[in-house]
Amino acid sequence: MQILVINPGSTSTKVAVYDRATEVFRVAISHDLRELSRFPRVADQLQFRLQVVLQALRTRQEYREEKICAVVGRGGLLRPLQGGVYPVNEAMKQDLRAARYGSHASNLGALIADSLAREIGVPAYIAEPVVVDELEPLARFTGLPEISRKSIFHALNQRATAKRAARELGKPYGSCTLIVAHLGGGTSVGIHVNGRVVDVNNALDGDGPFAIERAGCLPPGDWLRYVVSRGEDAAELQRKLTGRGGVVAHLGINDARELEAAIDRHLAGLPDSGGLDGSRCLEVLRALCYQTAKEVCSLAAVVAGLVDAVVLTGGLSHVRRVVSEISERVSFLAPVLVFPGENEMEALAAAVTDVLEHREEPRQYGY
Repeated sequence: MQILVINPGSTSTKVAVYDRATEVFRVAISHDLRELSRFPRVADQLQFRLQVVLQALRTRQEYREEKICAVVGRGGLLRPLQGGVYPVNEAMKQDLRAARYGSHASNLGALIADSLAREIGVPAYIAEPVVVDELEPLARFTGLPEISRKSIFHALNQRATAKRAARELGKPYGSCTLIVAHLGGGTSVGIHVNGRVVDVNNALDGDGPFAIERAGCLPPGDWLRYVVSRGEDAAELQRKLTGRGGVVAHLGINDARELEAAIDRHLAGLPDSGGLDGSRCLEVLRALCYQTAKEVCSLAAVVAGLVDAVVLTGGLSHVRRVVSEISERVSFLAPVLVFPGENEMEALAAAVTDVLEHREEPRQYGY
């Protein structure tokens, strides 16, 4: 039982085939920005990316179309959804083509998966899109009735990693209380209670702790005065929050390996290199961990501190200092489990495998 997995990013498309949990092969296709710029909208890239994917598949001797029983694509910006696996249908495709809820390369996941699945004659799915919204009513409140908190986060990896953590604890995921922190370009920290993510920060808009590329929560009065004094347009202000904030704003880099190397040189008593101040790098990284730990501990209040485990995942959880700094501050709550990496391809395949083997029921997208 093989599953074809499609994961489009802004300048790449990842393709893989899984036989249940075992990866058969994976290909990462890079797209030239100049080539993509020919398309006015993200949805207009569909046929271009589809043909590139088909060409890549034809070069793989391991690829056997007759063995494929399903195709799954990364979920894009759709209406708020319960977590789970969704067959691709016409309502979903219409919303993605029209970018009804926003434009992002991930919107192509369902569209490419559907085109490939139709050609092969198998079903197409998405799983755990970023718009999964299972917030409790109290978690939606802000101090202004005109503004409600939204759930946009790393749902795919958070859910898959939470299930792995539950297995390690020897408990069903639906009976666990876990706080999961996905640490990457953006950070999302969610509390999973009996199989639902009942509270989480909006990682897309830069809510929560600051991260590699996210500004995080800012003092509202200072941010208001900054906006008024600068007179910058909304797009530029959004970039400060979600692309040029966090570590990028403080240090001018978004590569955790550069950050770690600069810190290592500083602690070894070696001179700084590459224009990076090792002492400042260490301070910024510690502040990032400090804020993340605060976010983790604040979510423990949702369940009166009754937490089975704190789970660290995402690309930044490969960095030993990050894991150590956060663990020292949160381990009083519960054991800390670490599952490094984003693991999106594996998570997509695993989610659809659960549906095909009748461990999970698919949901339906509609209104």
